[in-house]
Parts: sequence; C-alpha cells; structure tokens
Amino acid sequence: MKMENEITEEEIERAYNKLKEDTESGGYNLNGDTSFTRELVRGLLINEKRYGYQACPCRLASGVKEKDLDIICPCDYRDPDLEQYGTCYCALYVDDDIKKGVKKLKSIPDRRFIAGQAPKSTGTGIKKIKAGYPVWRCRVCGYLCARDNPPQTCPVCKVKKERFELFLSNK
Repeated sequence: MKMENEITEEEIERAYNKLKEDTESGGYNLNGDTSFTRELVRGLLINEKRYGYQACPCRLASGVKEKDLDIICPCDYRDPDLEQYGTCYCALYVDDDIKKGVKKLKSIPDRRFIAGQAPKSTGTGIKKIKAGYPVWRCRVCGYLCARDNPPQTCPVCKVKKERFELFLSNK
C-alpha cells in the first residue's frame, strides 16, 4: 500500500527520463552516477509533494515559494557553480569534464548564503527604456524576451514563469 508522501520507482523513472531529456536538449549534463541522480530526483519529487514545487533536495526550503524561488531546481546558482566548480551544489548537474571523468566531482560551497544571508536577486534590476515591450529575464539561464508577459516556460532551461524577472521596463 502506497503512503501519501511515498514516491514510487515508476514516478522516479518518469521524472528522471524527463529531466534527462530536458537537460540534454538544453546543453547540460546530469551526473553520470544514475543511482545518485535518481535519489536526487526522489528528493525533488518529495519536495514537490511537500511544498508544491521542486526545491533543491540538498537545501532547506522554507515552504514559501516566493522565498525559495532561487532554489527551485534548476536553481539560480547552477550556472555559476558549473562554471566555477564543474558541478552544481547538489551535484545533479555536471560539466563535460566531470561527465567524461577528466575532473573528479567534489564538494562545493553553497552560494546561497554569504554571512548567513540569502542574496538578493541576481538580476540587474528594472531599468526604464523607451521600447514597445518590457524585457523579461530568466533568473536561471539569463534568457531574455521582449513581450508583455514572461513565457509560461523558459524555452532554454524549461523553468516556469515565476522564475522570470522584469529586466527592462517599457514604462
């Protein structure tokens, strides 16, 4: 009998396959240790059931989506971590060198906290311009689009609409 918060192997398999497809189509790599990666996927699914969103399984989520937007997978810190360390904080995503075994996977610091404080938005803020449309920026991958509202899903990294911020205002 399945308990309410239990995650089945079928759910993990479906989520893993979707994540792998999205990751590869976006030019990223998942950690090659599939049992480790599937456990992270299990954590994402547990957090989705618990909070209603896939908070990073390696961080403490508040349960308030607006406070946790920066740690919804893929988190705001994935790309800077990949660039500097070759892996994201939880090691779900890795760079080509780690995937190929040229570099070893190692523990990295958590960018989210500097002196015990979560950083403010990674964007440059709202600027006023004379344009026909506002410009929206994906906080995860930096994708920009000029339109009345952000897209439902980022076409690059596949995060949802709430991960966009107003980058340039047309007002």
